[in-house]
Amino acid sequence: MLRGKDKTLIFHDHPEFTPNVTPEEMFRAGVFGGTYFRPIYSKVLKCHLENEHKEFQSLGWWKNLPDTYITSTIGDTSINFFGVKAGSSLDEWHKNGWIREQDPYGCVQWYCRFYNGRRSKDDMWQIDRWNKYTGPTQGRWKKNLVNKIKKVCSTYNDYTISPVIRQGLLQWAYVLTPSDLY
Repeated sequence: MLRGKDKTLIFHDHPEFTPNVTPEEMFRAGVFGGTYFRPIYSKVLKCHLENEHKEFQSLGWWKNLPDTYITSTIGDTSINFFGVKAGSSLDEWHKNGWIREQDPYGCVQWYCRFYNGRRSKDDMWQIDRWNKYTGPTQGRWKKNLVNKIKKVCSTYNDYTISPVIRQGLLQWAYVLTPSDLY
């Protein structure tokens, strides 16, 4: 995967999508308390799902990564990079219409598949959601964090400032960089 000078990932067919963390990097850093690919009942498919993470096993993403970082049935915030809980429950995702049949685990499952080359009818919708969360011009949570940092004249990597927002950004495949403050 190509990266720009600012470490953003380059998707030539979607230049408006500029995460700077790969799916593997997200899971290795610690996201969702280790529960993202846990066994679930999918309300959109109306069936139980488990072992969906194995789709990516041949890529080496999970090599030497404990199952507690991927398929744990109990969330553990100590696994999360910033040590905090961030985000909504799967039930809330369903209630808000953020879960679609093709990716019954949600946006990170979509991202894993998109990163690996799948293109689908949901790409623009998911990329728009990403841009509204953390994108370079619309990203309200990234803007929120940047403003908090600027307000106290701190640095991009002062992790004491808004760890919940930082964890949320990581779960959307983004970590703040020095250039975000300028």
